[in-house]
Amino acid sequence: MKQSIQLKLGQHLTMTPQLQQAIRLLQLSTVELQLEIQQALESNLMLEVAESETTETEAETTAEDTQEAPAEKAETEQELNTADDQIPDDLPVDTGWDDIYDSGSTSYSAPAGDDDRDFFETHNAGGETLQEHLRWQMELTPFSDTDQAVADAIIDAINDDGYLTLPLEEIHQGLLESFPELELDEVEAVLHRVQQFDPIGVGARDPGECLALQLRQMPEDTPWRDAALTLVEQHLDLLGGRDFNQLMRRMKLSQEELQQVIALIQGLNPRPGSQISPSNAQYVIPDVFVTKRNGVWRVDLNPEAAPRLRINAQYAGMVKRADNSADNNYLRNHLQEARWFLKSLQSRNETLLKVARCIVERQRAFFDYGEEAMKPLVLRDVAEAVEMHESTISRVTTQKYMHTPRGIFEFKYFFSSHVGTADGGECSATAIRAMIKKLVAAENPAKPLSDSKIADLLAKEGIKVARRTIAKYREALAIPPSNERKRLA
Repeated sequence: MKQSIQLKLGQHLTMTPQLQQAIRLLQLSTVELQLEIQQALESNLMLEVAESETTETEAETTAEDTQEAPAEKAETEQELNTADDQIPDDLPVDTGWDDIYDSGSTSYSAPAGDDDRDFFETHNAGGETLQEHLRWQMELTPFSDTDQAVADAIIDAINDDGYLTLPLEEIHQGLLESFPELELDEVEAVLHRVQQFDPIGVGARDPGECLALQLRQMPEDTPWRDAALTLVEQHLDLLGGRDFNQLMRRMKLSQEELQQVIALIQGLNPRPGSQISPSNAQYVIPDVFVTKRNGVWRVDLNPEAAPRLRINAQYAGMVKRADNSADNNYLRNHLQEARWFLKSLQSRNETLLKVARCIVERQRAFFDYGEEAMKPLVLRDVAEAVEMHESTISRVTTQKYMHTPRGIFEFKYFFSSHVGTADGGECSATAIRAMIKKLVAAENPAKPLSDSKIADLLAKEGIKVARRTIAKYREALAIPPSNERKRLA
């Protein structure tokens, strides 16, 4: 085969470094964006936070400097403009940040020996786990060495809900190697002592035992305590199946008396371990605020979501023309990188505001009347309205939140599929879920609505929904089926 050199022309799409940075900032959440801005402020000397207010002293000093040194000011502006001309407005598509700018100057990592930082800035106050809470009580209990080892093994086998996940026989077999003379009765005795720890009901082997432990901790003169104990120990399966007639016959109780017993049981906690939660509270920072002014819904960016940045004029004025020294190149690189960062932030804010306004315009009925008035909306509808690609809209609506008079919602909450109506129109899936929730809340507790009955009621409203679709929406709302919602009237 003969070798030859050929020249071919073609076109293909390649993202520039600026576009890559803009897309990366666009898909960041508010918290992630704040961290990104903080890192940029710490790594780029050209960036600074724009103060909203200046003191009179600063204003007077600025005025005096302007009057006393007009020549210096003009020289600085000339050098800055000349430096701007030397910095390219755009980079080739096949250029990376490291090809032009010093990448080492734009990354930030906290020094290992930085002990001057505030402790509360770098450490989270993690909550106490259930096992830690139980071991703390175990250390305060007068156990022998053997019993303490057994108690520690039992605590290891307790899950986050507070239930013992291993049989006592298995725990006993695991301890025989270290304590050959240990008997199974001793393990069970230690379990009973652990079951007296806080929270009440911890260490139970099944829901019936958990509820019984909590009932036994109540005063003996508590009304219906003995009947509730009998129910959870012998007839819990009938209560779970809502077979109230069988319960009344077996326990020889009237309907009113059974209601009192069930009310006492419903006041118990079937998952006592959930009271001890190690998780920290997660706070949502809204990206935009939606308010109604003079009858018109308005959308504004959250000014506290991200600080206002600007280029430091003093450092920018140090960039000299026709100077290729290392220091000047360092300043020039930071200046161009700062400008692109500010431009990407501005593009992100404009896109975010444009998409939010489009959503509010399309879902105006929701803001006026609630979930039942939600309109069908998909990403394509917003993409066509704001003349952007669907992928861009997907990035904008992910982990972005809107503060409204009806609560805080993620942008994606306002997007839902549609279901046809009898008159040929469309109804949002969110509106249908709201209708299902409303119907279930108003149903007769003794005769709850089945999925088919809910479908029939919606059909009378002109909304055609299949029974399996109702079941899917009901499960998404965490609403149990009709047989599990049945209660004594």
